[in-house]
Amino acid sequence: MTVNISYLHPQYWRLYLLTLVLGIGGSFQYGIQISIITFPHVQRFVNHTWTLRYGAPLSDSNSKLVWSFVLAVLSLGGWAGAIHGGRLPVVYGRKKTLLFNNVVAIVAALLMIFCRMAKSFEMIFLGRFLYGYNIGLGLNVHLMYLGESSPKKLRGFLTLTGSIFIALGKLTGQIVGIKELMGTEELWPYLLALSGVPAVLQFVTLQFFPEAPRYLYIDKGDTEGAKQALQWLWQEDNLKVELEDMQEERESTRGEEAKTLRDALTSRSVRWQILTLALPCGGIQFCGINSLYFYAFDIFHESGVPENQMQHLALGIGATELTAVSFLIERIGRKKLMGYGYLTMGVTMTVLTVTLSLKHLNSWIPYLNIALIFCVICVYGLGPCGVSMALSADLFLQAWRPSAYVISGTINWLSMFMVGMLFGYVVDDLGPFCFLIFVAYTISSGAFLLGFVPETKGRTMVEITQDFDRLNYKNSAPLTSPTYCSTKF
Repeated sequence: MTVNISYLHPQYWRLYLLTLVLGIGGSFQYGIQISIITFPHVQRFVNHTWTLRYGAPLSDSNSKLVWSFVLAVLSLGGWAGAIHGGRLPVVYGRKKTLLFNNVVAIVAALLMIFCRMAKSFEMIFLGRFLYGYNIGLGLNVHLMYLGESSPKKLRGFLTLTGSIFIALGKLTGQIVGIKELMGTEELWPYLLALSGVPAVLQFVTLQFFPEAPRYLYIDKGDTEGAKQALQWLWQEDNLKVELEDMQEERESTRGEEAKTLRDALTSRSVRWQILTLALPCGGIQFCGINSLYFYAFDIFHESGVPENQMQHLALGIGATELTAVSFLIERIGRKKLMGYGYLTMGVTMTVLTVTLSLKHLNSWIPYLNIALIFCVICVYGLGPCGVSMALSADLFLQAWRPSAYVISGTINWLSMFMVGMLFGYVVDDLGPFCFLIFVAYTISSGAFLLGFVPETKGRTMVEITQDFDRLNYKNSAPLTSPTYCSTKF
């Protein structure tokens, strides 16, 4: 990982351990769940179970429907978890919410282990829904907890590590899912239960860490508890600057409770923050990255890659994303990473669309297609993937942050559900030209982010809010202090 070595000062070793603990039970789970589901084994199990019950196998159309639901139910669970990610961390705190969330994942893992013994594919449906809930809630609280436990100089870097854990989870799922390890007829239930392991690890280790200091200070008013948590995590006594920053943020929202989802969607004071959040969160699904994974095996086949080597070559895609996500973290501003990242992805996918259409004209073109896939994934990891994970922590003050995570999670999971359900039909109708839809989204998003969005790197929460207030109140002055004004549209 290429980072400024000054970030790795040994006094923060406990904070780095907290980063590891939160990542393993947080965004790492997302990466695993979107990479380990194995179609042939689950399909055979569903058909076998159906035949035992009803004396006849599933028809092809019903089999596809069942499989589509197995995939889609994860998104529905993720949406439910994201919705609860606004209230549970406020009422019970970040730490207790994550402990509860791990219990959900452990129950899901047990359902997966015993589904074959019980001859119940419904247990797979329920397990996938619970996994989705665990991921939807865990992604929100993971980044919320980490951002509220980090000093300003480390906050951007550490919250961006959420994307590293996603990429690491994808690669881990791809590795353990190969047939030489757990991708076998005997072990697939244990492969589906794999997320129970990081859930147990986080449940045990998180007990040794304090609650998020900013939550204690701003939400609970526990000044002494927040100070003790900071001293334990950072191992330094001079906390004047950080405490003043938290005091400034608390003063700016004094008398306000955590904002509701309705407040966030209707308040003029966060209009541009919501728009800035929505584009990258939707872009995680609409930038075309998942469709590239879908197309990868077809392109490998066209290039002459042997069938038994395709899965191993796919590991290279996962490794590329992991390496790219790690490389530019905190080297340049988040605005540039997102904006230029989307623009570069759009241009590269335009070229890919052309070469996919011409793949039969020359024997070397399919190999160019492989290179372009790796290029798009690399750019995705360098920019949009990492930055979008940190936006809710970067753009919103404490009172607004839980609702912001609900909005980002809702956009992400509903977009994922939409792409998962509709993309196959789009491919049937448009073929390789389906990428033009993603080209339009990435280029327009990149232009908007570069043209209108303020930079957030190295800024305090209040400074960032003041920059956005210049956009929110461009044509009229706010009626009250802009850092907590709630004037409606």
